Amino acid sequence: MRQTATSLRLPQQSKQFLIGGGALVFIALFLRPFAIVNAGERGVIMQFGQVQSKVLGEGIHFVIPFITSVKTMSVRVQRSDINAQAASRDLQDVTTQVALNWHIEPDQVNTVYQRVGDEQQILERIINPAVSEVLKAATAKKNVEEILVKRTELKQEIDQALKNRLDGYGLAVDDVSLVNFGFSPEFNKSIEAKQIAEQQAKQAEFVALKATKDAEAEVNRAKGQAEAQRLQRLTLTPDLLQKQAIEKWDGKFPIYMGGNSPLPFINVTPGSSK
Repeated sequence: MRQTATSLRLPQQSKQFLIGGGALVFIALFLRPFAIVNAGERGVIMQFGQVQSKVLGEGIHFVIPFITSVKTMSVRVQRSDINAQAASRDLQDVTTQVALNWHIEPDQVNTVYQRVGDEQQILERIINPAVSEVLKAATAKKNVEEILVKRTELKQEIDQALKNRLDGYGLAVDDVSLVNFGFSPEFNKSIEAKQIAEQQAKQAEFVALKATKDAEAEVNRAKGQAEAQRLQRLTLTPDLLQKQAIEKWDGKFPIYMGGNSPLPFINVTPGSSK
């Protein structure tokens, strides 16, 4: 009889164990009395829809089903590519692609979610308008040439302005990159025409400079020849002319001499030859 009672209690205990285990599985799967916050995330606690001051870190956290819920948000660095339009100081249309690296301050995740919403709402409501307004304010201070030449200075100004603006929303700016600048077709044509005109002016300047140098060289050559002739006239003497004539004479007299044909001038001094 004792064995029979024991054998009856064992199946009952097994059934209770199975029922209890099934209940735990049901609670774990459907009621979810815990929340998991993954790496690079923070958890926003809400009780009956009200955001709490505590922020959950990475890991597993137990919550009260139907009372407490957790909204996870990324605190990793995110990149947003934003196309913005503005006008320069000289009233030229400027199109800029801005690459913004930003993240949510981990200890302000609950405030950010409460005031703004999730990452998509942050981008649409806060970041895009901020980038557009800051870019317009920065480019309005510079003409197009300064925008192109002082690009680093413009980037730093936009970077600092965005940091100051987004800091009040619990958002941090990691880096700002001005990927590309675009201008109107009319302005691009004027830039091209200006470059062509500058190249033509440089070519004309080169031609004028070359002509000036050539003229100076020709004057210098003429001066050199004149100076050489002057020096030669100073050094020519009757004896020298006689010597040059003798050196050039081939020893033959002309076969025919007209009335106006001069005879070679040869001064033979007696006793000069042996």
